[in-house]
Amino acid sequence: MQHAEEAKLIRKAQGDSKYFGEIYEKHFNRIFNYVFRRVADFDLARDITSEVFMKAYLNLWQFRWKGISIGAWFYRIATNEVNLYFRKNKYKATTVADLGANRFLELVDPVSLEAEKAEAERLLKENEDFIRIQKIIVQMEPKYQEVLALRYFEQKPVTEICEILSKKEGTVKSLISRGLDKIRTLIKLSDKTAT
Repeated sequence: MQHAEEAKLIRKAQGDSKYFGEIYEKHFNRIFNYVFRRVADFDLARDITSEVFMKAYLNLWQFRWKGISIGAWFYRIATNEVNLYFRKNKYKATTVADLGANRFLELVDPVSLEAEKAEAERLLKENEDFIRIQKIIVQMEPKYQEVLALRYFEQKPVTEICEILSKKEGTVKSLISRGLDKIRTLIKLSDKTAT
């Protein structure tokens, strides 16, 4: 979607909630995948992602178009929600009744949801290295988790990470570098413990 088209759609959605569904459809999978890679739990990722879009929907009137995709705003909300989960080590999502009350969210039948869950879990388990690295990243401070997940799981360029996290480029590059050093150190420690 071109920037001008997206800006127009956002203005429409700010005036009429039915247009939020188009924005939701465009961004849901990317945000869900980002959250899933951060928490490595399908059900928790669905809860957090639902909360991200609920908060975005309720606060859409505050969003101001500045030439940056609304996707960066969704990633920022998702990052905050994941960090909240890790800080509290628990998560209370909006109720299903609250979600169902909004027209842009369609409830998925349980069979489809189970098939989607099984496929997501299969793909996650296929990559043992990912699981190992993800377990290490979860042990790190959220400031490292978020930059590493955005850079390496989401393949975001540094400039976009800066937009999502509202951080300067030098800070993001430094966090990535220090985060990678921490991962290397934790892998070495884990290898020594395993032998």
